[in-house]
Amino acid sequence: MQGDSLKSGDHGRAGARSRLVSARSDLLRPDQRRGRGSATNTSGRYERFTLESLDDGWGSLDALPGLKTEVSIETPRSIITRNTSPDISFDRSINPYRGCEHGCSYCFARPTHAYLGLSPGLDFETRLFAKPNAAALLEKELAAPNYTPRTIAMGTNTDPYQPIERTHRITRSVLEVLERCNHPVGIVTKSHLVTRDIDLLAPMAGKGLVKVALSVTTLDRTLSRQMEPRAATPERRLEAITRLTEAGIPTAVMVAPIVPGLNDSEIESILSAASAAGASEAGYVMLRLPLEVRDLFRDWLHCNVPDRAERVFSLIRQMRGGKDYDADYGQRMRGTGPLAWSIGRRFEIAAQKNRLNRERLKLRTDLFEKPLARGDQLALF
Repeated sequence: MQGDSLKSGDHGRAGARSRLVSARSDLLRPDQRRGRGSATNTSGRYERFTLESLDDGWGSLDALPGLKTEVSIETPRSIITRNTSPDISFDRSINPYRGCEHGCSYCFARPTHAYLGLSPGLDFETRLFAKPNAAALLEKELAAPNYTPRTIAMGTNTDPYQPIERTHRITRSVLEVLERCNHPVGIVTKSHLVTRDIDLLAPMAGKGLVKVALSVTTLDRTLSRQMEPRAATPERRLEAITRLTEAGIPTAVMVAPIVPGLNDSEIESILSAASAAGASEAGYVMLRLPLEVRDLFRDWLHCNVPDRAERVFSLIRQMRGGKDYDADYGQRMRGTGPLAWSIGRRFEIAAQKNRLNRERLKLRTDLFEKPLARGDQLALF
């Protein structure tokens, strides 16, 4: 049988209710977590107790099934999230889902699952939350008398086109509201599924209301499968850029994240491929390792590229003032020091060579029309 070892931690919130958090996969074999990015499922930082799986020699761990994706329904009271971060270009965003099935090993959003009492590890990519009332909430918030339009970002925390969007179609319902109201939106995704919504995005693009960025981390199919197991292949992302561009939709490429010692050698080739596919803008973000992401990514490195694990972390510290992560505004996205500087210059030179970023598209807000609230139909006469 399988034994459980209970550990008490001093990292819980004061007065937090004691509860046991299931460590569903700490000792799962690779075939049992096939298609998942994280190697572990350690408890979130707010839990007072953790439950670790231990094999007591009876072999019951061999009988554990593979992890399946579970989707729960969430009904939030609001859908537009505001921020005042000085180093990002938007002040509002929409996330149709919590958690992300793409399973990107490095995802900086993983720690948000700890707020739910779940693990930022495998729980983040297997225990998902959908917000089916997102479009209705958005329409209500856009209709507020004091609402002022500015670009809404989608894909900032979790991918709006992750696999469950095929059936839940929440992202599409949000876009339908934005299209009716002539509201600007910027989308970041790793999914070819974004091309499904060209029928909505193309008319919006004709009015200067939308821009789509495809995140391309690597052109190496093997490395991509390891880092982002359920995201589209690099070729499919480039194909999405081409299809969007041909439909008249402005596209960009995000080289994100850049992991020194792992994919930084591909900066030039990614920008060249994206430019050839039709992208007109490009950006990059240095690897970020906040909170639990540091240990999750370290585990991933040792499982997938053990020969490079220590080298990668050594280079990361060179760009983070000797630390694994620096959360200071202005530095968290780019890093500091000679290595960060050289990566930045390489990116700028490659972008210039590939005719990227010659112009930065600013989306329009002057076309915005508030949605009619229920009972306001008489305003049409």
